[in-house]
Amino acid sequence: MTAKIAVLPGDGIGVEVVEQAVAILNKVDAKYGLKLEMEHALVGGCAYDEYKKPLPEATLKLAKEADAVLLGAVGGPKWEPLDYSVRPERALLGLRSELDLFANLRPAKVYPALVDASSLKREVVEGIDILVVRELVGGIYFGKPKGVEKLPDGAERGVNTLVYTTPEIERIARVAFDAARKRRKKVCSVDKANVLECTELWRRVVTNIHKNYLDVELSHMYVDNAAMQLVRAPKQFDVLLCDNMFGDILSDEAAMLTGSIGMLPSASLSAGKGMSETIHGSAPGIPGQDEANPSATSLSAAMVLEFTAAAGEKGRRAAREIERAVEKVLAQGYRTGDIHTPGMKLVGTKEMGRRVAEAIQ
Repeated sequence: MTAKIAVLPGDGIGVEVVEQAVAILNKVDAKYGLKLEMEHALVGGCAYDEYKKPLPEATLKLAKEADAVLLGAVGGPKWEPLDYSVRPERALLGLRSELDLFANLRPAKVYPALVDASSLKREVVEGIDILVVRELVGGIYFGKPKGVEKLPDGAERGVNTLVYTTPEIERIARVAFDAARKRRKKVCSVDKANVLECTELWRRVVTNIHKNYLDVELSHMYVDNAAMQLVRAPKQFDVLLCDNMFGDILSDEAAMLTGSIGMLPSASLSAGKGMSETIHGSAPGIPGQDEANPSATSLSAAMVLEFTAAAGEKGRRAAREIERAVEKVLAQGYRTGDIHTPGMKLVGTKEMGRRVAEAIQ
């Protein structure tokens, strides 16, 4: 069975890191017989330059027809003056919505070789293995009414609406509980139920779904406390279940516990389809300088293989192989600039990607 992957490098360093991830996918394809079929398309700022749209119809069509999507990064200062409706970042929201990618999985794991790369003390971060499960197509980013309007007195009023329905909360809660069953069986649901009625509903629905997962421990935490606890005692967390906005913020905080946002993968899921969404951006200051860390994109490709139905059991085995290869290269002391420490071997984007590919025997 062929697994079709839509490859969307995007802007800035997205092009460079996706190139390395594709090479690694080709390596595991050859080893495991995955029969991957990869097709490239434009998305983001480069797509706007070509088509005056950040998400052209042809790109969206390819993404819908594919079994999985490998995404680089979008955006940069060049496109910031554009109207909000056509900025590169709108392509991300469009893909999430059109593909119904409602579940975003963002692991934050500290590799033993990178413990000292974190800005926090070794005893705080050593052994961290957190999975942030973020609802991705609802909440305040998509709720209506939204926008900025003129008032009769000449002032302006900005409006964004936080809204969730019971089915939206139920399905993301199931993803979190199912993930926890394969991990340490702990879910902490994040909300602001003491202030926001919408998240009071969130807490009630998550509690109700938990009745079907009594083998998993459930706790609830207000988002401000969760942000503090992630820095104070992060190892208490296994799976963090969050709405769209809280998940956006806390997943980036969790990422930096590990030392570099360039090390952490992300996958967004719907039924049977996955799209990689690396946490880092397009890094407009370094494209073309062979400095970007390709590890997050390579590990995101592994996540896509793991969760794409068309890749099957072979895809899950290939995903584990990629993860082991990245860890092996780190253990050998190779580092891109974002994770480099004295005594380690400083390498560029291409060499880091090449060494990971070579570690796949």
